[in-house]
Amino acid sequence: MTEDRLLSLLLANQPFPLQADPNGMLRVADTRVTLDAVIAAFKKGATAEQIGHNYPILHLADIYAVITFYLREPESVDAYLAEQFRVGQHIRN
Repeated sequence: MTEDRLLSLLLANQPFPLQADPNGMLRVADTRVTLDAVIAAFKKGATAEQIGHNYPILHLADIYAVITFYLREPESVDAYLAEQFRVGQHIRN
């Protein structure tokens, strides 16, 4: 099973506020804020409240839910983030 398929199954079975856009990029709730942005801030040490301050469109509960998702499935999320980075590098080159 591919990481993308696994991630899709996990999202379908859990009430996390993440949605894939038409390009397959995961966004928080109905916003343009990406999973990548929230997790990058969290990995740099930002609290949910600080992330909310930087992205006021996000609800604090959604930020906590996204962080919870990451903490429950770090390998899957990190694989997704690595793939997003790889695709971004490919597009830039």
